[in-house]
Amino acid sequence: MSSDRSSAGDPDRTLSLLWRDASAIPRRGPRQGLGIDVVVGAATRLADAEGLAAVTMRRVAQALGVAPMTLYTYVPGKAELLDLMLDAAYAAMPRTDTAGRPWRERVVAIAEENRALFEAHPWAATISTCRPPLGPGQMAKYEHELRALDGLGLSDVDIDAALAHLLGFVRLHARDAADARAAQRDSAMDDEQWWALNAPLLGRVFDEAVYPTAARVGAAAGAAHGSTWSPDHAWEFGLRTVLDGLAALVERP
Repeated sequence: MSSDRSSAGDPDRTLSLLWRDASAIPRRGPRQGLGIDVVVGAATRLADAEGLAAVTMRRVAQALGVAPMTLYTYVPGKAELLDLMLDAAYAAMPRTDTAGRPWRERVVAIAEENRALFEAHPWAATISTCRPPLGPGQMAKYEHELRALDGLGLSDVDIDAALAHLLGFVRLHARDAADARAAQRDSAMDDEQWWALNAPLLGRVFDEAVYPTAARVGAAAGAAHGSTWSPDHAWEFGLRTVLDGLAALVERP
């Protein structure tokens, strides 16, 4: 389960900050000439470099060269800061103009945009967004993505569900790809080297007669990918499967 989730802070304060309602922005402590966007930018750079666990009010303050209490002049706490980080990342996403293009191309564009988001900000894929941040970045993203599925004969409920299904696939793939990169980095071995080391050990205990299907399929996948899992193949196969599933709804009589 994700340990971090959006919309975990005070709802009124969070929405005021997301929409830059100046009347509700915290004003405790001395001002140091910063701003919400400066604080969010520093926190985002820290998360990109070291992961979300590194984002604390103290670490962000150190990155900005100010006292930790100074940050509370701009942001009440980490929960609100997390929503601001997510919404800023959403707002900065490139949005492909797919007007007039076939629906599959429009949906692929949405998937690729979100894949690029998670590659640029891997921490964003680890956050539970069942309660989204509801800021202007989120709303612009949602509007843009819904249009890729609009006008296909789906009900509004099915449009929303289809988008959630697509984004769920992208998010899970992004997390798996990040985990694969981390495994290579932490072990100082690529998958081919890891299998070369472990295959002889597995051969001593693995009986192909007991697990014939696993032996056959595993060998075929290993030969095709040089590993048990290929991020690129998983992306292409998974996205094609999602599109085919949506086609069953879109193209039904």
